[in-house]
Amino acid sequence: MTLLRRRCWTLALLAVTAWLPGRLAAQDSLINPRAKGSLTAPVTVYEMGDFQCPACKMFFDGAYQAIEKEYITTGKVRWIFINFPLTSIHPNAEAAAEFAMCAAKQGKFWQTHDRLYSSQQSWTPLVDPGQFFLAQTTVLGLKRDQMVNCLQSGTARTEVKSDATGAARAGATSTPTFYIEGGLMAGAYPIAAFRQVFDSILRVKGKK
Repeated sequence: MTLLRRRCWTLALLAVTAWLPGRLAAQDSLINPRAKGSLTAPVTVYEMGDFQCPACKMFFDGAYQAIEKEYITTGKVRWIFINFPLTSIHPNAEAAAEFAMCAAKQGKFWQTHDRLYSSQQSWTPLVDPGQFFLAQTTVLGLKRDQMVNCLQSGTARTEVKSDATGAARAGATSTPTFYIEGGLMAGAYPIAAFRQVFDSILRVKGKK
């Protein structure tokens, strides 16, 4: 088996510190709106993602849909999204993350998350995506005035930057990267790879 294939199927989970989950555990009001799955799930995953990242969209369109059905809705995995916009190559990623964080304050993070990825090709090439994002408030059932006030306040930008700092300190250098029970998994792997990791952890914890 080649090194690349071995890394793909064993996932080469890297030892990292517990800085990210430890830091975020004290911020439930920020985390809960963008967490999905049971609070008592035996596996917790922090997805460090970028809404403008093509690989993140590929993961969203593929493996994520199966993960949600097989592991999140069944109570096996708790999924938490962490903003990690790679602004040097994705100029609209930070604005998209801020929009999602403001939507989270109205309880609409996941609907917005899905909308941003499904419409990625529409807003990615825009010089200024702000009007496009605000046009989504009607579709998403968001209160436009509240969204405008939130975006203008700068609060969401601070939260996004805090997320990005935490992701970097946890060892992420690219997107999507997943912090899974003490290890990092970087890349838009197919569902088979995630099943191998999750099922292995569940067996160890006696939940499989």
